[in-house]
Amino acid sequence: MQVHSYSYPEGMQFATLEERKEFYSSEFNIERAMSWLQHPSKPCFAVIIGRHTKIYPLKYKDDAEDTIIIDVYSGPHEISEQILEFLPESVYYDRDVYLDDKVVGQELAFDLDPENVKCPIHGELAEKMKKHQGLSFCTLELNMVKEETLRLYEHLKKGFSKLKIVYSGRGFHIHVFDLDAYDLSVEARRKIALDVKNRGFPIDEWVTTGEMRLIRLPFSLNGLVSRIATPLEEGELESFYPFSDARCIPKFLRMKTTSL
Repeated sequence: MQVHSYSYPEGMQFATLEERKEFYSSEFNIERAMSWLQHPSKPCFAVIIGRHTKIYPLKYKDDAEDTIIIDVYSGPHEISEQILEFLPESVYYDRDVYLDDKVVGQELAFDLDPENVKCPIHGELAEKMKKHQGLSFCTLELNMVKEETLRLYEHLKKGFSKLKIVYSGRGFHIHVFDLDAYDLSVEARRKIALDVKNRGFPIDEWVTTGEMRLIRLPFSLNGLVSRIATPLEEGELESFYPFSDARCIPKFLRMKTTSL
């Protein structure tokens, strides 16, 4: 098993198992997250325990890199219980819409991550991948991808009316909740992704085309950087600063800062 040492801006770091437990037992609210989703059907969730951080409960060593689906639950409390059981580095939800176990639609989304911009200091993603630093990013790249998110949001407003922005802990997601967008065909999604990519936006095409149906759950902890996935209003994005905004900094980090 190869352990990568990713490089992040100062103050961003892997969350320990103890910190994950503290967050999901006292700070995370699954009902708040589910309310934000406005999912047309009963949503499915997923966790990755320790694929990138290599931090995991020993009893789940063999499952640490797998994507574990949470689709059997009677209520929100059972979802929280399963998350606390796994103490994952990441929690996701499934954008697919199901009817009688068949996929009948999918939420359209755009994923912009800082490693996908061309950094004047660290270069392009391909260069980072050669150094096994594909998930690394710097403050400059984070600011660059924030500007790209603002530009993309303005572009998408021309065709969609119900858009939501989420700071993912690393980059940003734009979710489209227009009802018509759920019915887009695979080909239509590919055309949208290609058009956006050709306009220079650093998106993860797999997310927009629907090939990657999972996306980070708002209000969950991004255990790679110890930041909370935080929904933002359009007017908040330009001034948003994840190094000081209390909404995205978990209590276990705020307490450390206070005690210094």
